[in-house]
Amino acid sequence: MLTKKEQRLRRARQTRIRIAQQGVARLSVNRTNLHIYATVVSGDGTKVLASASTAEAEVRSVLGGSGKGGNTAAAQAIGKRIAEKAKAAGVEKVAFDRAGFAYHGRVKALADAAREAGLQF
Repeated sequence: MLTKKEQRLRRARQTRIRIAQQGVARLSVNRTNLHIYATVVSGDGTKVLASASTAEAEVRSVLGGSGKGGNTAAAQAIGKRIAEKAKAAGVEKVAFDRAGFAYHGRVKALADAAREAGLQF
């Protein structure tokens, strides 16, 4: 029997295969209980073009100290931040890779905020 993490990674693998065939940059999301991380990876999967997370010092100061990265407000801030960084790197269009996480709560908040900030996917 697969563990919970192995099941998530199995789901993620299918999505990554589909995104790799498209050959577009992907916005990959990872969440833990305390933080949420977003990374824009190049179409061939070799280079990280932009990244943002609630673990960054300047984001933590905005969110108000430690332990506040695990909520939807933090996810929205990261969504906006990753969109700005991606645009600065010259990326307008991405494929959304939720890494096997359910499209709900923090993952959805991050995606919606990135869309509102002008990232297309």
